[in-house]
Amino acid sequence: MLEEVERWLTTRSWSVADRPLHQILAAKQRTGQTVSVVLPALNEEETVGDIVEVIRHDLVEQVPLVDEIVVVDSGSTDGTSQVAARAGARVVHRDAILPRVPAVPGKGEVLWRSLLVTGGDIVCFIDADLREFSSDFVSGIVGPLLTDPDVDLVKAMYDRPLGGSAGQGGRVTELMARPLLNMHWPQLAGFVQPLGGEYAARRTLLEQLPFPVGYGVELGMLVDALHLVGLDALAQVDVGVRRHRHQDGQALGRMAAAIYRTAQLRLARGHLVRPALTQFERGEAGFEPRTYSVDTEERPPMVEIAEYAERKVA
Repeated sequence: MLEEVERWLTTRSWSVADRPLHQILAAKQRTGQTVSVVLPALNEEETVGDIVEVIRHDLVEQVPLVDEIVVVDSGSTDGTSQVAARAGARVVHRDAILPRVPAVPGKGEVLWRSLLVTGGDIVCFIDADLREFSSDFVSGIVGPLLTDPDVDLVKAMYDRPLGGSAGQGGRVTELMARPLLNMHWPQLAGFVQPLGGEYAARRTLLEQLPFPVGYGVELGMLVDALHLVGLDALAQVDVGVRRHRHQDGQALGRMAAAIYRTAQLRLARGHLVRPALTQFERGEAGFEPRTYSVDTEERPPMVEIAEYAERKVA
């Protein structure tokens, strides 16, 4: 491992216990910074309400750390929006944000648009499918941004159990993202969960970053942030255990293809000869091919969007 990464692991990798809640709250009050929590959600009625309730109870009512909780619904067909609203979140539909730019499916699309409907100096992203959720996920990754002005982006790190096995989650991380980062961006080799959906960053950084519209958003954000602000402005915090639903192997294959595409763009800014992935499923006549397009679109830095600039002036 690079000496720089070894040093980074000792100076920029923390535990949630390293910053007690009273210390984080004191830093927030001293600096006057505001915190937005964003949950991108698509058909998450079973879990989104519990997450919102925990954040609202622990970090809004009990301790005034979070200033707003926003659920961005990206086209749910279940009761996600209603459940989230009843739990105390402000719910915004993806298509209602920046309607002049037609929305495309994808997690990164939702995160990018969320910058237009939130006001926090610090924006914290939390996936909406987490189970047994703890507010440590929020306070843990927001804490360093409030207490250390040199930190611009913080990722959560955690165990990801799969079935009855500890630490077996994160298959795309181990098979795709980690090899890519180690070989091409070795400075980022110290991140335990580079693809994790729980991270917080300063708005001043997020608004300067392009957002891959799909599953490549987390890797793209890490790589771009490294080049923009440097390794020492990035950090990670151990928040324990992350439990969530797991996708099947074919869905993970499509995720891996999108992540590879994101990496390829940053390596060469080139174009794929064939931006598609063919997978196989057994049918009545044997194995049948299924071809899926790979996310190739990216949204520009939000500072380049006129509506965002006008909002900041107002």
